[in-house]
Amino acid sequence: MLESARIYYRPITREDLTWLIELRVPDAVNRYMGGREMQNAEALTSRLPFYLECHEKYGFGFSTMTLKETGEKIGTSGLQPLGDTGEIEVGYNLAEKYWRQGFGYECAFAWLKYGFETAGLERIVAVAHPDNTGSWKIMEKCGMRYEQNKMHYGMDCVFYAISREDFLKTL
Repeated sequence: MLESARIYYRPITREDLTWLIELRVPDAVNRYMGGREMQNAEALTSRLPFYLECHEKYGFGFSTMTLKETGEKIGTSGLQPLGDTGEIEVGYNLAEKYWRQGFGYECAFAWLKYGFETAGLERIVAVAHPDNTGSWKIMEKCGMRYEQNKMHYGMDCVFYAISREDFLKTL
């Protein structure tokens, strides 16, 4: 479906559920994703149909990220509806051993490019826990701008957005 310099992206499948649980259960990974309340086997099993339906309905959704060099799955990323806001969000999460290596920026930028150039979106948003400075710095590096703090996923979040017009200026 999509690739960037170091990563292949493919839609999440039912077969990815066990791996997805293993990816998101560690406290270091889930602490900014709603914690164990939202990132556990039961919650992720319930969320899986949403991930699958997004690809069917929109032609995009959360995807596994696989390193081109080794074939190892390193995280998930993609575009998906942000609750019932009517907005499409870009999101990403990586296994801790892949933090601070530029993969977050690489995948976020690839999905923004896909969203604007291929999916024809006019605006894409992103949310993060206010303490997750790594995530919102990626948003800013991609050209997204802070708009406000809002509740999403049961927690206070910083809310960023970018328009197609503004994104194309970053190319």
